[in-house]
Amino acid sequence: MAKKILVVDDEELVTKSLLRLLSNEGYGTTVVKSGKEAIERVKEADFNLIVCDVRMPEMDGIETIKQIRAYLEESNKKPIPEVLITGYADIEKYQKAMDLKVADYIYKPFDTNEFLRVIKKTLG
Repeated sequence: MAKKILVVDDEELVTKSLLRLLSNEGYGTTVVKSGKEAIERVKEADFNLIVCDVRMPEMDGIETIKQIRAYLEESNKKPIPEVLITGYADIEKYQKAMDLKVADYIYKPFDTNEFLRVIKKTLG
């Protein structure tokens, strides 16, 4: 059965590219444009991985991950590994991501082969 990946990013170009890339690799890929939408999708379906942008309007990727983790814990569901992606070199956000012990942290624009290597490694 195909591994299911939730992609969270407010940039349409990024989401279209990741959807195409991940689908071509055989992953079941769901795309949402906000943290709130991501939380709702996690409540509706099971995912094997979350790829989440750090900087988004309303709720950033760090807060999105925290809220998803809280929901999963309250619901006695197993944790979902997360890979954060960002186009900005923000030391504070990077440190917060490391404090959360996310699976990986990738800077955009990224090499597609490197991105896929991280995805495969994270999914085991």
